Amino acid sequence: MPSWSRTVKERYGVAIFNFEAQRDPQLSLCVGDTVQILEKCEGWYRGCLMKNKSQRGVFPAAFVHIKEAAIERRGNRESIFSGEMPLVQEVTTTLREWGIIWRQLYTMGKKEDYHQVRSMMFDLMEWRSQLLSGTLPKDELKELKQKITSRIDYGNRILKLDLVVRDENGNIMDPDETSVISLFHAHEEATKQISERIKEEMSQTQTDSCTFARMASSPTHSLYVFVRNFVCRIGEDSELFMALYDPQKQSIISENYLVRWGSGGLPKEIDMLNNLKVVFTDLGNKDLNRDKIYLICQIVRVGRMDLKDTNQKKCTLGLRRPFGVAVMDITDIVKCKTESDEEKQHFIPFHPFMAENDFLHSLVNRVISTKTGDEKGQGLWVTMKMLVGDVSQIRKDYPHLVDRNTVVARKLGFPEIIMPGDVRNDIYITIQYGDFDKYNKTTQKNVEVIMCVCSDDGKILPNAICLGAGDKPVSEYRSVIYYQVKQPRWIETIKVAIPMEEMQRIHLRFMFRHRSSQESKDKSEKNFAMAFVRLMKEDGTTLQDGAHELLVYKFLQDTLDALFNIMMEHSDTEKYDILVFDALIYIIGLIADRKFQHFNAVLEAYIKQHFSATLAYKKLMTVLKNYLDICSEGKQCEPILRTLKALEYIFKFIVRSRSLFAQLYEEKEQVEFEESLKKLFESINNLMKSQQVTTILLQVASLKYLPSVLHDVVTVFDVKLLSQLLLEFYISIPPNKLQKQKIQSMTEIVRSELFKKKECRDILLPMMTDELKTQLDQRDEKQQNQELKYCIELLNHILEVLSQPNVGLTHDHLQWIITKLLRTVNRTVIYLGKDQSLVVSN
Repeated sequence: MPSWSRTVKERYGVAIFNFEAQRDPQLSLCVGDTVQILEKCEGWYRGCLMKNKSQRGVFPAAFVHIKEAAIERRGNRESIFSGEMPLVQEVTTTLREWGIIWRQLYTMGKKEDYHQVRSMMFDLMEWRSQLLSGTLPKDELKELKQKITSRIDYGNRILKLDLVVRDENGNIMDPDETSVISLFHAHEEATKQISERIKEEMSQTQTDSCTFARMASSPTHSLYVFVRNFVCRIGEDSELFMALYDPQKQSIISENYLVRWGSGGLPKEIDMLNNLKVVFTDLGNKDLNRDKIYLICQIVRVGRMDLKDTNQKKCTLGLRRPFGVAVMDITDIVKCKTESDEEKQHFIPFHPFMAENDFLHSLVNRVISTKTGDEKGQGLWVTMKMLVGDVSQIRKDYPHLVDRNTVVARKLGFPEIIMPGDVRNDIYITIQYGDFDKYNKTTQKNVEVIMCVCSDDGKILPNAICLGAGDKPVSEYRSVIYYQVKQPRWIETIKVAIPMEEMQRIHLRFMFRHRSSQESKDKSEKNFAMAFVRLMKEDGTTLQDGAHELLVYKFLQDTLDALFNIMMEHSDTEKYDILVFDALIYIIGLIADRKFQHFNAVLEAYIKQHFSATLAYKKLMTVLKNYLDICSEGKQCEPILRTLKALEYIFKFIVRSRSLFAQLYEEKEQVEFEESLKKLFESINNLMKSQQVTTILLQVASLKYLPSVLHDVVTVFDVKLLSQLLLEFYISIPPNKLQKQKIQSMTEIVRSELFKKKECRDILLPMMTDELKTQLDQRDEKQQNQELKYCIELLNHILEVLSQPNVGLTHDHLQWIITKLLRTVNRTVIYLGKDQSLVVSN
């Protein structure tokens, strides 16, 4: 037999269900009965009713809600009563007393009195919840207590119940400690105040429309929504985007409230269970006067491309796919034609996304127009209540509903009346639609849009995007993916929040990517296009509200394929060579820009994997040599500077084209190619000899960018001949000209693979050491220390190569080379440290 044990914490409770005793020693309970608990045993309590302690017995523990208890001991006896504050207990007692009268009024058919008592009871219940919330500051708590006591006294008077006499703080006066005279004056004052209140109430029409009248007089309103549950057989994680919607304008009028739902049927963050609350704020009288307002929920599945794909190891995961919608007409609730009760649950049926050529936004409008319901019981359960006031006001008036965990979703735009201190710097971006029709394909691709916020140097601003209220900010947004649709319509709204001082240098970057259902194929997909828009115009004004059609830059496979196709289709003529070359230079120049440096990898991948123009090298070399010869003569050639900056990639295309040609035709025309390349380098050298003022900037660019081509050229060209051409390149520069740039350029040569070859070093090293000695011999007190730093850097890199094991030089030998080449100059001694690095001593 189980034994009964004395309760320690569970001493006082309230019945939350009716319990009818079947046999002794069970104790019958009615909802609201308070009980004193004495003992417990395996899901049962033993105790008595507080209103009649002689009635004792056992009752189910699950039928009782435990409350804080206060214990008073007098000798061996103890008394148990509620531990709540006295005013809360008084409200509870009052509600029980009024509840009996309220039911009697209903049976007697006194509708007016019935509704009046009902309204007062609802007020007391709401205020009681505020008292219990424990979130009110001291001054507001005092004000609330006064409202409660005033309402209790007023209600007792019109119900002809005893008047409770209180002190100035609202506390019930104890007749044992208060004189008769004081009680009389307090009673007289209370009667006078209540009589005045009754006169005020009688002068107003007590109808259900009074609530709406109060709302109509307020400039700002809010809708409180509590998501109780979401039942839907998805099997994967999902995102619920809830918002207010105007079906007449077919537009969302509020921020999205985002709820992340797990595959197990619970919120992703388990702490949010029973705490998914949001208030849609800033609703004005114009919003209340809309013909219709809907609460809509768009459900996005996060997982596989197709739920039918069972092999998750091979499937691409994390894709955002449309799944369905749930919509509800809340016009009557917003306009207070239907009573809003935060305890009444509303079911919003789920409508699945069926057709792949459909869109979530279209499905919302179709469900609204057809008003069809779901027969499978899937959908949302929510409770709603209209609140009067802005955010700060409703936090004061409804602290039991709007606490620190309640999410605030603002209107897309300012309220009708902007309150002092209400500062907003939010930008709402709606991704509407795109056209990605591939006219030469039988099936379309699955397009995903990736948006991020970037500074003027191309860096992504972290956590600048908010997908919905209640969600953590993120660094990038990824759109829903519609399956094989050539013109997807997303209509997805997100918020961008950045400091005002950053606006001038910010732009939004949109990347477009094809997504595949197979993970192996999806990983090989690259971004195929991009678009961007600045948030602030050059005149200092922000981007205008409204629709903006952005140009989509396709930066690379399709565009480059088209360019080289033009070149190859006209291989027998030079008609389009310069035009194609200039277009290629322009594209490379864009990629070289700091903002788009992340495209370098895309261009590299194109050259290695997709480029196939076997004759392109001839035309590219011809146009490049032409430009160089024109400039060497001192003539104007506008594209030449951009061309020199793009030199690395021009040679990558030349080398790749020549390699493909050699593979296809078994090294055919190798001698002709080497001769053309030699003449091309000679043209560069002629540019370096030029004494024209217009060529100085071009010579600097040549010194800077020529070393970058060596990595590719050595794979198709004789290295000794290349080294000889480089030697002529440097000695072509007139003495005492561009000395700092020469040293920096030589340093890049030493760092290349070319310098690691002995036959190349034998040609280049003497020239480099002569140049170093010349510069150090000429150094005077006015010469910048930075120039010496460049010389030391070049020497360090030379020594690093020479000290490698395969070179075979000893430490003493290296020291002898330095001593011979660079003797003491202006009391500056340069010697080799133990770690093979150069040390300078004055």
